Amino acid sequence: MTEPEKLDLRSHDLAEDKKQELLRLFPEIRTEDGKIDFERLKLALGEIVDVGKERYGMNWPGKADCFKTIQAPSLGTLLPCREESANFDATENLIIEGDNLEVLKLLQKSYLGKVKMIYIDPPYNTGNDFIYPDNYTESLQTYLEYTGQVDAEGRKFSTNTEADGRFHSKWLNMMYPRLYLARNLLRDDGVIFVSIDDAEGDNLKKICNEVFGEENFIGLITWRARNFADARPMRGLSVDHEYVAIYGKNIDARISGKRRDEGKYSNPDNDPRGPWTSCSLLGKATKEQRPNLHYDVVHPQTGEIFPDPPETGWICRPETFQKKIEEGRILWPKKVGGRPREKVFLSELQSGVLGFPSVLDGIFTSDGTEEMRGIFQNQIFQFPKPSLLIRDLLLQGLANGEIVLDFFSGSGTTAQAVLELNNQDGGNRKFILVQLPEPTGRKDFPTIADITKERVRRVIQKLAQNQKEKEKTPELELGVAKSSRENDLGFKVFKLAESNFKTWKANIEPGNTAALQEQLELHVDHLREGRTNDDILYEILIKSGYPLTTPVETLTLAGKKIYSAQTGAFLICLERELTLELIRAMAERKPERVVCLDEGFSDNDQLKANAVQIFKTKGVTSFKTV
Repeated sequence: MTEPEKLDLRSHDLAEDKKQELLRLFPEIRTEDGKIDFERLKLALGEIVDVGKERYGMNWPGKADCFKTIQAPSLGTLLPCREESANFDATENLIIEGDNLEVLKLLQKSYLGKVKMIYIDPPYNTGNDFIYPDNYTESLQTYLEYTGQVDAEGRKFSTNTEADGRFHSKWLNMMYPRLYLARNLLRDDGVIFVSIDDAEGDNLKKICNEVFGEENFIGLITWRARNFADARPMRGLSVDHEYVAIYGKNIDARISGKRRDEGKYSNPDNDPRGPWTSCSLLGKATKEQRPNLHYDVVHPQTGEIFPDPPETGWICRPETFQKKIEEGRILWPKKVGGRPREKVFLSELQSGVLGFPSVLDGIFTSDGTEEMRGIFQNQIFQFPKPSLLIRDLLLQGLANGEIVLDFFSGSGTTAQAVLELNNQDGGNRKFILVQLPEPTGRKDFPTIADITKERVRRVIQKLAQNQKEKEKTPELELGVAKSSRENDLGFKVFKLAESNFKTWKANIEPGNTAALQEQLELHVDHLREGRTNDDILYEILIKSGYPLTTPVETLTLAGKKIYSAQTGAFLICLERELTLELIRAMAERKPERVVCLDEGFSDNDQLKANAVQIFKTKGVTSFKTV
């Protein structure tokens, strides 16, 4: 081999992964040209295969195109934007501005199986929601036209109204590929939380059953979002609730549950069975409903009679109550008119964890509205989710050191919840937000993505100021870990754009000599004008499977600049004039992988061939050019 490999600038090929897994499991289905023989696959699986035309499932116009969309690679990149970031070089948090479909594709190589929790609050499709277009033939191009990065006419994103004959289908075509791609990013024990209301709640559950598997449905939380009845009810009904659907990546995935409050357990009478708490013995059934739970109770020492509670009865039958008396579990009242209560011992409870309630109350949409007003001094975003709601969900799906992804991030509530939760308990949870730069019509914050970034900046500023004030006093607040002073208060901003490298177009019409000449010129100088080394560096990192938060060190070898990632295991050289001395100096560091610009060899085929051999001699397993 005298030529280095070319770095693949496409996003991760999911279809190829699945094909290779099938060929690994069933090598007999491989055809001569490396494809899959489905007739042989049917034979291999036997009666397991369902070949019927009618089967249970969900279908809609455009579903087949969703799979074409999923399989179509992205040739975009994510450009770093240091000036809009906070603590860029040190932070592990990300805010990505762009179409979340393209971004999810670009994250496939670097974040495959690394995200512990996903929370999204997608458009509810109530008739006035902004819906991403479901014509995906040129997804990146459409996005660039929409955001004004390229010239185009007539290509607009719009709201989805009920007058549209494909009202539900457009929403499903938007959601399905995004959920499909998102699932790949989850860890095996990962969970996804999706906010929704009745408009598409049923459809959401059906497509999640298909994408994640019905057996991985954890539950549906009903959240009382409205504090007061609707003054303009629909057909007389005030709809006060929304939902949060929860799915796991696999059957073993679960949420954390709610830890029991053990502070109420004590042992004032030195009971040998340990700490206990007092619980009611009243039941919940009338005498007509449960006659065996209605009886008088007699104090064994004083003979005092405690009559049957007529509306509720007791929680247990007479013989069970008698056993509790004999075991010294009954607390007898000292006041007239009191009722006996039961000692419940902490040591006898099976677990310190209770189930997380499927009905949430006490946190309302109006709390999110007030929260935004407090941050911006006016209302610049409609109906944001309250950060306390997201905090409660984070505690169910995310532990310290783990990543939460929100690819419909809106005003950035998820980031605020992560930052404040870390500040509260000294944790180091990380977030990845993705938000389309949807126009707002405002001069101060022209897009929703601008609101997202500014909100997170202001939250960080407030937390940083609070930490400075705490450092002035030696005492720490009760329950706040000391390490909270060292929290990650920052975020890196990246923006979706065309690749830094001009790609060869293979679909030029025969006889179109002008287009062919243009492509040949691009092939000679295939770097886009105006792109920086930082831009190129991060595209190489993400296309090589490294996270955007990978620490990168700048080195000088043989008088040239080199980027070192993964503590020297990956070297990236963006020099336009490579030398034999530089190749040898890089090889002496014995990295696992090396990427250089093709332009750096300047048609010096001898230097390129020598580089291949030098790196091979030093044990470099991958040497590629781009």
